[in-house]
Amino acid sequence: MSRALPKYNKRRVTFIGGAAAVALSGTVIAGFALAGETSKSNGAGARTLASPGTITCPDVRSKLPAVPASAKAEVDRNLTLLNTQIQEANKRLADTVGQGGPNFVQNAILGPLKDKRVATVNRIATAIGRTAAKPQGLDSLAACALNGAGTNAGGGAAGKPQAGGNAGNAGNAGNAGNAGNAGNAGNAAAGTITCPDVRSKLPAVPASAKAEVDRNLTLLNTQIQEANKRLVDTVGQGGPNFVQNAILGPLKDKRVATVNRIATAIGRTAAKPQGLDSLAACTLTK
Repeated sequence: MSRALPKYNKRRVTFIGGAAAVALSGTVIAGFALAGETSKSNGAGARTLASPGTITCPDVRSKLPAVPASAKAEVDRNLTLLNTQIQEANKRLADTVGQGGPNFVQNAILGPLKDKRVATVNRIATAIGRTAAKPQGLDSLAACALNGAGTNAGGGAAGKPQAGGNAGNAGNAGNAGNAGNAGNAGNAAAGTITCPDVRSKLPAVPASAKAEVDRNLTLLNTQIQEANKRLVDTVGQGGPNFVQNAILGPLKDKRVATVNRIATAIGRTAAKPQGLDSLAACTLTK
């Protein structure tokens, strides 16, 4: 015949059961917490939050003709620079996960990288061309591509404040909900980008080079107009160095490539003008 448990035993059973329930609840809570975290060793899981991909570019070295000994040092230096540019672009890609709109990577990373590579491969071609046949078509190797991406847009943490009052930009997905930009009123005056005049610094232009020089002088003006438009279109985006990194820097690279083409065109039938690169840098005037 069973006996009823003493009262103190009932209380003990109740206490133990409550402790078990607390312990079980703690396990469940811990389980949910762990489920929301990503293990450092779980590479696949880490990519779901921030997987910017990798920038890859065509190989230039393998497309070069025989390099004269007199040009080897300069060519090697610029080939190394091409690798450095890719490394810097990949670092910027990782550092800016979730920033900007759907075209951020193209406008702020791939586009500027292409301009830098155009200027660099042009220097390589020019160096070889001083004592041998100048290689043609290296510009076609300038464009790079983003591989393995998929979460660069909208990869930011929800509600993570960005410089310039972008708080509340949840996940930055396609810049939706960018209402936090109201705090950027102080930056509404985008200012104007101004650049040194190149035309006035040129020597007499041979008739055979006039068409190409004029075309590139027009391009210089177009580049400034595009940069000013981008300045207005991106008011409030990015951090304090956004204008320098995403607009003025890329504009300088474009201008370097353009003035080099002007100098090369003149140099085919006359003395090649020197120092035009010093006219490439532009400034932002408020």
